[in-house]
Amino acid sequence: MRDMIRKFFGIARNDALAPIVPIAPVIEIVPAAPVAPADSFHVGLRDALASGWYLQESDELYRGFVINAEDIVLDIGCGDGGNSLFCGHRGAHVIVADIDADKVEFTRQRLTETPARIVQCVVSDANPLPLESGTASKVVCMEVLEHVDDPVQFLSELVRVGQQGSHYLLSVPDPVQENLQKQVAPASHFEKPNHIRIIQRDEFEKMVTDAGLVIERHEYYGFYWSVWWLLFWVCKVDLSNPRHPLLESWAKTWEILMDSPNGEHVRSALNDFMPKSQIIVARKP
Repeated sequence: MRDMIRKFFGIARNDALAPIVPIAPVIEIVPAAPVAPADSFHVGLRDALASGWYLQESDELYRGFVINAEDIVLDIGCGDGGNSLFCGHRGAHVIVADIDADKVEFTRQRLTETPARIVQCVVSDANPLPLESGTASKVVCMEVLEHVDDPVQFLSELVRVGQQGSHYLLSVPDPVQENLQKQVAPASHFEKPNHIRIIQRDEFEKMVTDAGLVIERHEYYGFYWSVWWLLFWVCKVDLSNPRHPLLESWAKTWEILMDSPNGEHVRSALNDFMPKSQIIVARKP
């Protein structure tokens, strides 16, 4: 048999018979398409929508807080105008107010492209507000009370300018995450004009009821942002362009959680555990 194999394959009689080795198939390796980094703010907006913010179809700025064209909305501490923009798209009369004139002007310009029936601008520290008593049917005050020198005086002005039966959407940072932020954020973040107080949950309720409002709901949201801000201080990037692998990785992790079958249950539990903000919906009797 060996002689026959040598004869057919040209192997000399004295050569050692080499083993027959199978030839492995050639496998073409195609590089995987690069995965686009998750955008922190896009993921944050998606999380906000899941928490009941900016509900386009039902015209709810926040769940249960409906805005319509008949409303006169005071957005006090309007910032960059995201909440005012939502109200403007509902055709409301929007009063944009802030201590920063540049922010008021920026928001005014954003509202020029909406069907808002009136856009009214107020630059004020709310001590007092240059508005008639009983002006607004809806008052929005997001993340402001932790900045002001006298929350009692500030809230009294908000109550004064609200109509009888008007609704209030109020929020402040939650104390659990604020105490964590204090350990990693620069000291200036907890100095004037930034956060000068941490408002406890029962303290927030007392502020609102002492001002004469009736609390309808006290809710919590934003675990995603609680962690994001902790990481932001570590990354040392500019807030206007917070691109960093750590922040993008966190955003992607949260996005994967929201896409998972049990993600909403976990997201809700984490919001209760360490929310970024506490929200009170209240009414002026």
